[in-house]
Amino acid sequence: MPADGVGSSRLGRGPVGGRVKRAIDLGVAVPLAIVTAPVMAGIAAWISSDSPGSPIFRQQRIGYGGTPFTLLKFRTLHTGSEHAGTGHRVGATDRRVTKAGRILRATSLDELPQLWNVIRGDMSVVGPRPTVGWQVEQYTPHQRRRLLARPGITGLAQVRGRNSIPWSQRIEIDIEYVERWSLRLDLEVLAQTVRVILGRRDTHTEAPAFDLGRRPSA
Repeated sequence: MPADGVGSSRLGRGPVGGRVKRAIDLGVAVPLAIVTAPVMAGIAAWISSDSPGSPIFRQQRIGYGGTPFTLLKFRTLHTGSEHAGTGHRVGATDRRVTKAGRILRATSLDELPQLWNVIRGDMSVVGPRPTVGWQVEQYTPHQRRRLLARPGITGLAQVRGRNSIPWSQRIEIDIEYVERWSLRLDLEVLAQTVRVILGRRDTHTEAPAFDLGRRPSA
């Protein structure tokens, strides 16, 4: 069900960017998924040999209009440890991160399986990063405008500071993306994403203002 307060008239017109953005997503994600398939197979085998458990981490996230979907990532923590310690808030020296996981996080290769989320229509290449249900429950009506775009593998907030800025500010940047969307903006975000990855900035912590493994106390 769509989240309340998102805006029924805007939801009726579909996600930001419409069919044009969806066509570009498929034009980017399908070839990339094919080209990187051997790489992903190798990474999966590496993760399995490095630590026990499935190489793919799955978690329910919230997408366009408040609709839940299953996010795919390469596993970077020891199996089950996302429910211990600081949950999904992972620091640079966190002992729960596997040897393979440190490299995958530093290079953002752990996000590669999300190409399949893009192909399935759950996500876009560029958009607000998908978050979890209890966080969305705390959104104000204004913050729910963030849900007017499909969530992205990368986004405007990620290239402006990623995990070094407060969560509330990241939401405002995501709303700015929704309101300013254009193909040019997507291209700028993609170009800046490459620079961020090469600079290996803010690659560890998933969310500084919220612990994704635990609800904040009332």
